Amino acid sequence: MSTFRDAPPDELAALGQLLGRPLAGRCWVVVRRLDGRPVVIENEPHLRDGTPMPTLYWLVDPELNDAVSRLEGEGGVHRFEGLVDPDHLQRTHDEYAKRRLEATVRVGPPQAAGGVGGTRTGVKCLHAHLANFLVGNDDPVGALVASSVGTPDLKVESGRD
Repeated sequence: MSTFRDAPPDELAALGQLLGRPLAGRCWVVVRRLDGRPVVIENEPHLRDGTPMPTLYWLVDPELNDAVSRLEGEGGVHRFEGLVDPDHLQRTHDEYAKRRLEATVRVGPPQAAGGVGGTRTGVKCLHAHLANFLVGNDDPVGALVASSVGTPDLKVESGRD
């Protein structure tokens, strides 16, 4: 079974500064800009206190976050949902939930549910879809978001031992 580990202390501090607070769960940077700045973190499916964390991949890059927030503010969630094949989107949610379940260390309840962004159907959060796409997963919404906001040259890393 894979286990999560905490990012190194200096990286946790940098992530806390990006987010404006310390992280409540264990994570590892899985996508970076070529200069090393974190773009996406992979979260353990439970916070340290046992609370389920449905967002396995979390977009932490401030520039991409701002660009995606603008898309969402312009009605992008509904627009992109209407542009993708619903069956393809459902497969994306199912695969995301499967990956999160495989990464789960705590086996008792409560457990996170749903797919990308914690939803079971449709689109809830463009940030979560972009993060899912950037780690290399098949995500039609994430692909549309990436083509809309542009993405820098990135490198994908392994998040678990």
